Amino acid sequence: MGAGTEPDGSSRSDEEWERFLRESVEGVADAPKEPSARARAVAKRLRAEPGRGPDGWRSYTPARPKRRTGWYVVGLLAALVLLVMALAPGRAVDLFAGADSPPPGETARPTQAPPAEPAQRPTREEPFRGSPAASWASGAAGITVPKAGAVGWMSAAEVERALARSRDFLVESGLDRGVLRGDRPEKAIALINPHQKDIQDLLKTAFRTPSEKSDPLLLFSRFQPSRAHLVGDVVKTRGRLTYREGERGALQVTADVTFVYPVTPADAGDDDNEIVRTIVRRELVLSWDDPGKVITEPGTFSIVSYKYDMTNGGCGAPTGYFIPPFGTDRRATEAGTEVDPYDRSVPVGQGESSGGECGKATRS
Repeated sequence: MGAGTEPDGSSRSDEEWERFLRESVEGVADAPKEPSARARAVAKRLRAEPGRGPDGWRSYTPARPKRRTGWYVVGLLAALVLLVMALAPGRAVDLFAGADSPPPGETARPTQAPPAEPAQRPTREEPFRGSPAASWASGAAGITVPKAGAVGWMSAAEVERALARSRDFLVESGLDRGVLRGDRPEKAIALINPHQKDIQDLLKTAFRTPSEKSDPLLLFSRFQPSRAHLVGDVVKTRGRLTYREGERGALQVTADVTFVYPVTPADAGDDDNEIVRTIVRRELVLSWDDPGKVITEPGTFSIVSYKYDMTNGGCGAPTGYFIPPFGTDRRATEAGTEVDPYDRSVPVGQGESSGGECGKATRS
């Protein structure tokens, strides 16, 4: 075959032969070129990682947005909390504060009774179970003392001391373990003005021969050890002190406090879970008199008035002790006027004597 001859034997023109020679030397524009070293490296990596496409030289692939599952969960929980607050606001407070956390101290008379609690029987381990008192503070911690300011003849510091001693009287008369077991309340009596004749006459006869007019229960909480024993070491309280200027420039302190005493029969065995809560609400008005105007002793007060409400503490003739109704004795309390002993939104209704009709507690 000649240099200018095609495979089929036809001859090629001089112009075509000249173009063929020129393109062989200079190359054709669309002719394949040998890949560069980088291209060969990329191709090798792609062959080693099948299924992955090549990255652009100056390309940017944005990261996928993360699924916001957490926000959906938060939104759902918030909706549930709002539903609980709407249906049971009291429970919503427990949700944030904790069921065992006591409510804030009482600084003014409540506008309504505490909400009803689920019906649950008390036990020796949980004597306040099923009662509003379960969330109350214990002992003196449940008695709110206001910030002191100067009043009448007393400076702010003196008012502060008088308020502290007023609370001491409530502790010694209603929380002292010996007094609750029937002992004579010597420390509490020592805080009362010894020159106040009517109160001193009451104290002389009340512990020897109790009567409606001279009953130690008018000022002190006591249980007869042969009849009732306190359950545990805790007494729940809820209340407050307030003060103002009284007669002749005296500091007049008013105490309004509810005490909840869980008790069991004195002869109860370890397996006996009969527990009654005796509930006593006291209102005392105390006068810290100016010794320049009233005969008194330093560190003592005069009692202006006293009254109390009581449920589950016994009925009948005064004995000088609370007599909780156990067993069949509880039937005697079913005919009295219904009273909510936890409702602190109303004034204390009991007069200066504990006699009269026995109230029936709507809850204890």
